Amino acid sequence: MTALNDETAYDRVRVAQWRAGEARLPGLSRRDLLRLTAAGGLALAAAGTAPGTASAAGPIVKPLPPELFDVYGSNAETRWEAMSGQGYLTPVDRFFVRDHTSTPVVDAATWRLRLFGSGLRGGPVEFTYRDLRALPSETITAFIECAGNGRSFFTSQQGQTVSGTAWKLGAVGVARWRGVRLATVLARAGLSRDAVDVLPEGLDADYVAAGVNLGKVRRPLPVGKALQDVLLAYEMNGQPLPADHGFPVRLVVPSWAGISSIKWLGRIEVSATPLVSPWNTQFYRLLGPGYPAEGTLVTEQVVKSAFELPWGATLVAGQRQVLRGRSWSGHGRIRRVEVSTDGATWQPARPIGRAFDRGWLRWEFPWRPREAGAYTLRARATDITGASQPDVAPYNTQGYLFGAVVRHPVTVAG
Repeated sequence: MTALNDETAYDRVRVAQWRAGEARLPGLSRRDLLRLTAAGGLALAAAGTAPGTASAAGPIVKPLPPELFDVYGSNAETRWEAMSGQGYLTPVDRFFVRDHTSTPVVDAATWRLRLFGSGLRGGPVEFTYRDLRALPSETITAFIECAGNGRSFFTSQQGQTVSGTAWKLGAVGVARWRGVRLATVLARAGLSRDAVDVLPEGLDADYVAAGVNLGKVRRPLPVGKALQDVLLAYEMNGQPLPADHGFPVRLVVPSWAGISSIKWLGRIEVSATPLVSPWNTQFYRLLGPGYPAEGTLVTEQVVKSAFELPWGATLVAGQRQVLRGRSWSGHGRIRRVEVSTDGATWQPARPIGRAFDRGWLRWEFPWRPREAGAYTLRARATDITGASQPDVAPYNTQGYLFGAVVRHPVTVAG
């Protein structure tokens, strides 16, 4: 089959979901569908991609309006002011995007998930999209966060040089994910008692760094974590996964760095011996002073807080403000949040609703600045393990896990 020259990336994604019988296609009429399918439908193969996939027109498929996102090539960071008034879940239209290459468009009708390796009792096993949808489902609410979220503050607050995308705090989002427990699929595939690691692999194009082809994005998970709470998700906030977020199936690994939640899942190796990839040896390790020479593996996320305010927002002197924000942790639910507006004293913020173990806590703090001038807002959270945000984050050369209190500048106008 060939791709339509005038077909938009959005059309291609939605038709792929429609053909699989899993989407309604709002915004496309029956005439549109007939036009798209009669003229050739979807591209089912492209250079550098797996069978059943096609490259989108750009690195990211969904619209990226500047009032919602800051864009860094194939990555898009949510602007925190865009979360104001949005409720508990992050809407799909403003959920951050982290791609190593670009978003593939995958045909769910031809998609297969292949499990293989020495950690299975028998030979390789394949599941179709409909096979997974027929298995018992589970729904969880959980955040996904890039390990480099907050990386820019190593430099701007701590004066340290780090490598990688200069995220602020918007490389995080909370969604309601529905799918099948990885434990269920492993059991169906014949998991051996000798299995120690699983290695999920994505269907996006090979990742090339410094001229070296590192292959598909993949990162090992210990079997213990895989059997605990990991989900093979096919829905996000009640709808089929959008292309940028892993359609047709992605991994959701609660509380761990986002690299573990492999998108566009295509294969899972199950092994009776430890597995490695560049994403647990070369990348996503804490390296630098204070760490072993081989580094420390990045797994659970740290405690963070963010204000739902523009960076450098202007407020009005003498006017009552309600500062709102969100705090989260990979160690468990948030127990308390404190806010400082004067750089010296801390006062408790008021929780909005419940805190969830794998989600975040929304909070608010009333403030009436009496004098005009420059102010720095700070928020710090403590989770149920007692872990709290420090004033300075431990340095590592790749800028992972920045968990220090972020200094958020605002101007109060007279």
